Amino acid sequence: MRILGLDPGEKHIGVAVTDPLGLTAQGISVISYDRLEDALNEIEKICSRYEVSEVVVGNPLNMNGSRGPASKKAEKFAEKLRRKLKLPVILIDERLTTAGAERTMIAGGASRRKRREARDKLAAVLILDLYISSR
Repeated sequence: MRILGLDPGEKHIGVAVTDPLGLTAQGISVISYDRLEDALNEIEKICSRYEVSEVVVGNPLNMNGSRGPASKKAEKFAEKLRRKLKLPVILIDERLTTAGAERTMIAGGASRRKRREARDKLAAVLILDLYISSR
């Protein structure tokens, strides 16, 4: 069974999934949405397609480790996922993953447009990698 990694944002959710053994993470898509329910339905389809057994959601804690507004939104999102998917949903500290994704793409020579398109997906990969290495 695979693990799904999500980097939730206001209008986009980066999505990554592990290989069947749960050893590596690959970015698979970015879900753009206007209504959260539409995004949850798309995540449910992805979970079915990839036979996902658990979900990891990035939790953007403040630099001092405290919970801010974005962290509280991630927690509410995770709770909605738990109810919808009936799967374990784990929150993981994702401080600096988006910045790390941006730096990686700049170092790779990606244009500003390409970085914007890929940032959320790469952040989801980094979140999933953090979780894999912490297990």
